[in-house]
Amino acid sequence: MTELNKEQNKHGSDASKNEKHKQRQQKLKETVDSKVAAAQKEQGILLVLTGNGKGKSTSGFGTITRAVGHGKKAAVVQFIKGGWECGERNLLKKVGVEFHVMGTGFTWETQDKDKDTAAAVDAWEKAEQYLQDESIDCVLLDELTYMVSYHYLDVERVLNALKNRPPMQHVIITGRACHREIIELADTVSEVKPTKHAFEAGIKAQVGFDY
Repeated sequence: MTELNKEQNKHGSDASKNEKHKQRQQKLKETVDSKVAAAQKEQGILLVLTGNGKGKSTSGFGTITRAVGHGKKAAVVQFIKGGWECGERNLLKKVGVEFHVMGTGFTWETQDKDKDTAAAVDAWEKAEQYLQDESIDCVLLDELTYMVSYHYLDVERVLNALKNRPPMQHVIITGRACHREIIELADTVSEVKPTKHAFEAGIKAQVGFDY
């Protein structure tokens, strides 16, 4: 085969590959466009971020930041982590995000179920206020799942508030082992799975990265 023939075959092969790629991308575009056209309903979304991996709260705060960036009003209730410094809270309070923090910290530190239950109920009462406020566009219930799984909060009470919130209000729930009824109610559920974690290698949590 001459060099000319080789070059012609190469160009022909490249053109064929490009055409096949174009056809695949066109089919993908048609599928995406069809889904976009079909998704015309507008409503408040209930998003659950659960699983044993790192990044659930970080993702939740990212969504709150996005909402604020679009001029939306947001509020946050933090369960469990109240005793820790929180970089997201330091920033978001400056731009008008309301926070209520359950002040008892981690349950394995207090070792007092009655105290933890009372603190959880107090924090949930504030959450219920946010979930009844039509002026609040987005609510983050950070680490709420633990309050239900530890039986500090009644799941039916939680479900009732979520079901009866303003129609256009978005809610984000984070934490491990989310109750199945909350998952069933949710519109979107993402499970964060761990592959590796620095803490397991003896690396401590660090300011500005872990919290």
